[in-house]
Amino acid sequence: MLDANRSGTATAPSRVTATELAVAVPPPGLTSRCTRVLLSPWSRLSLLVALLAAGGASVLLFEPQKLMTHGWPPQARGGTALVIFIVAYGLVTVAFVPRPFLNLAAGALFGSALGMGAAMAGTVLGAWISFALGRMLGQDALRPLLRGRLLRAADNQFSSHGFRSMLAVRLFPGVPFWAANYAAAVSRMRCAPFLLATALGSIPNVAAYVVAGARASTPTSPVFLISVAAIVIPAVAGAVVAWRKRHHLRGPR
Repeated sequence: MLDANRSGTATAPSRVTATELAVAVPPPGLTSRCTRVLLSPWSRLSLLVALLAAGGASVLLFEPQKLMTHGWPPQARGGTALVIFIVAYGLVTVAFVPRPFLNLAAGALFGSALGMGAAMAGTVLGAWISFALGRMLGQDALRPLLRGRLLRAADNQFSSHGFRSMLAVRLFPGVPFWAANYAAAVSRMRCAPFLLATALGSIPNVAAYVVAGARASTPTSPVFLISVAAIVIPAVAGAVVAWRKRHHLRGPR
């Protein structure tokens, strides 16, 4: 029924009954509840763990170390082999495969120059994939767990001094590649400084391993011996520094 206002004009009622409101705005259904659960931080973290486990299982199944002894299949040569190696390098580093082996393989398969380029491209690709996965799938669930002294200190370093902290981590051995990637992803570090520091800081170590792999057939050559020294000396120096600074890494008693 229409109501009349003071001017005599008929107006429609402005109120909506509870029944009409219930019909207009339906309650949340099963689909929306499932969507919230699937997009929750812990569901995304579970997906990240599942992806990493699948990647590790694939590495164990296909055994990429056979490339060192058998080489590439005949149908993959030249530029195709280089692209395949770069993509494979990036993917298997996400699955925790040690990079020294991959760098040696790059030198053995492609020589010093091409091997260096392939290993560096694979390094940056693998770092970017790990960072993206960790940021999208793991950050929201893991940040509330950063309560330990060491974890909070690492998070503060990466969040406040991202570029120089990551550059130091890449230059000095001791921190696994994958661990630094996911630690940076969980922190508030931006992606661009992370990738730039990774590229610059990885050059010396990658070059040493690639040259060693390329000259492995002549282990007494000066170039091979220099490359081995470039691998061993930083590793020993990093171990000594870590031993002397070990009391700073311990939590309060």
